[in-house]
Amino acid sequence: MGRRGCELGPDAKGVKVGDKIMGSGGAAFAEYTLADHGRLFRSPSNMNFDEAATLPVALATMHNAVVTNGALQPGQTVMIQGASSGVGLMAMQIAKLKGAKLVVGSSTDAMRRGRLMEFGADLAVDSRDPGWVDQVLQATGGEGVDLIVDQVSGSVANQNLKATKVKGRIVNVGRLGGTHGDFNFDLHAARRIQYIGVTFRTRSIEEIREIFEEVRKDIWPAVEARKLQLPIDQVYKFADIGKAFEHMEANKHLGKIVVTL
Repeated sequence: MGRRGCELGPDAKGVKVGDKIMGSGGAAFAEYTLADHGRLFRSPSNMNFDEAATLPVALATMHNAVVTNGALQPGQTVMIQGASSGVGLMAMQIAKLKGAKLVVGSSTDAMRRGRLMEFGADLAVDSRDPGWVDQVLQATGGEGVDLIVDQVSGSVANQNLKATKVKGRIVNVGRLGGTHGDFNFDLHAARRIQYIGVTFRTRSIEEIREIFEEVRKDIWPAVEARKLQLPIDQVYKFADIGKAFEHMEANKHLGKIVVTL
């Protein structure tokens, strides 16, 4: 996220010198960093720097997963695996914004699972509970959800197949529960599920720019109206960055941990 002394090229869309900006890029903890113009947003005037810092990665990641690759349509049903993470909370809000009639969120932490309703969930489940698939099937009339956005993978791969309706879609965003696991290819084929993997690591700068542009075109008014927001769990000064990482590794936070200069 830029503050002062930011030099912008002629192609910076909707951003001009002197604007308060937010964006993504490498070397984010450096005193100065270089950001591509296509990965910058102009921060809304009703948003402070700490709030703005929470949004760019979550917006770009989950708009791409839910809307572009997930092809969610109004009236459809969606499940977010790992919903209590910052990007997971954003995914549920985007799904509701785009007209999902049922949003299911998973979290293995009871406290965080209890707060998912604040961010768009209609049903919250524990993905370690063997009965979570039955809960999803019951909530969808036995069919399963149209779309699963999966940030867990590994341990829940086959359960995801059971919880997705015939001709549904699974978008794999993260693998916090393991990069390898058993996969029932017969069930995948029988339910004719589209399984899509996404990551920013192998995308070209042109692809990333397009993702950010889709956010601007499709949901930016909701950002400016503060309909899409993330909670800030704690703010640390840069001198305490070690404590920030310790807090993150303890995995007890809900929302974003922000580091400021």
